[in-house]
Parts: sequence; structure tokens; C-alpha cells
Amino acid sequence: MTIDAAITLLICDDHPVVRDGLRGMFASAEGFEVLAEASDGVEGVELAERLDPDVVLMDLRMPGGGGVAAIAELTRRGLRSRVLVLTTYDTDSDTLPAIEAGATGYLLKDAPREELFAAVRAAAEGRSVLSPAVASRLVSAVRNPAPPADEPLSAREREVLELVAKGTSNREIARALFISEATVKTHLTHVFAKLGAKDRAAAVAVGYERKILGR
Repeated sequence: MTIDAAITLLICDDHPVVRDGLRGMFASAEGFEVLAEASDGVEGVELAERLDPDVVLMDLRMPGGGGVAAIAELTRRGLRSRVLVLTTYDTDSDTLPAIEAGATGYLLKDAPREELFAAVRAAAEGRSVLSPAVASRLVSAVRNPAPPADEPLSAREREVLELVAKGTSNREIARALFISEATVKTHLTHVFAKLGAKDRAAAVAVGYERKILGR
């Protein structure tokens, strides 16, 4: 395969060691070219728009800008880059939002080297790639949808609450989710009302109690 035909990649992960490892892995294999690395979702979106990679390898949980919000923003902007989620998490709270946001595939970081290469090639061609564990969870979720809560939070409200639980400020939440601080405050007002909480700490506590939060 010539260098012109190489699949171009953007690596988006908050751990330098992971980024270095992935870059080295793809550099040693024929047919791939890593264009750049990003340490959070916000930077990933900016680089993807500027460099137009074939595939974005996207981690999900990153301070300063999570993967799901970045995937949704890439989709909103209509970028051609395919997103292959590469994460250590296969829980329903991670898997479903990522797929719904527009991810082409979802692979766990313990996947064998050749499986990762094959997944990237498939993603570049627009084919969906799911690790067996993730695929089984998706099937289970479709067949056995979770019962609605008394006052369910919207997907965006859950994202805001999860960031609040990590100690993220309103300004940082706004940046991570590509929304204004005023919108963050509006979401928090709705979260407080739905959870019957008077402040951020109480909302987080209720979130864990109702299993809205928690892994």
C-alpha cells in the first residue's frame, strides 16, 4: 500500500502513554498514518475539522471535553471522519450514548493489535465495528429497555450531572459540551428540580442514590 493510500488517523486520548503507544503501533504497520494527537474532545474536534482524518480514535472519559460530546459535535458539523471509540469502558452508560452520538465503531483497549487494525480499516470504509462485549450489551438494551425513572433526566442533563460529579465548573462544562454557561445553568436548574436537590452536592448525592451516576 502506498503512502498516498494510507488510512489517516487522529488519536484522541487524555493519557500521553496511551497516545504514544497507539502512535508507535500504527507507525510500525503498513497502511496507516497518524496525523496528530488530541488530549481531550474539544481539541479533537478542532483537529479533525482542520486535518480531515479518515478515522478518529476516540477515548470517552477525558477531563476538559468528553468523547460522547465530541462525537456529537463531529456529527453536527458534518465532518466525513469516522469515529472509532477506543476505551476501557463497556458499560451501558458509555456504549449507548457513544453509538447514538454517531460513532462508527466501539472497541475496548484490550483488543488484540490485529483486531484494532482491522477495526480501523473497517471504520474507514464506513462499516460498523463492535467488540463482542459491546455488541451483546446493545442487543440486551434493545430487547430489555430500562424502565423510565419517575422524573428522568434528559441525555444532556445526565452529561451535565456527570461532569458536576467530577467537580467540573460551569465554564469547563460549557467548553466540554460545546454550549454556553447560561445553558449549563439552565440544565442545572432542571436537574435540581427533577432530583429535588437544592445544590450541586445534593444533586450528585441523589444521582448516585438513584443510580443515575455510578459505574
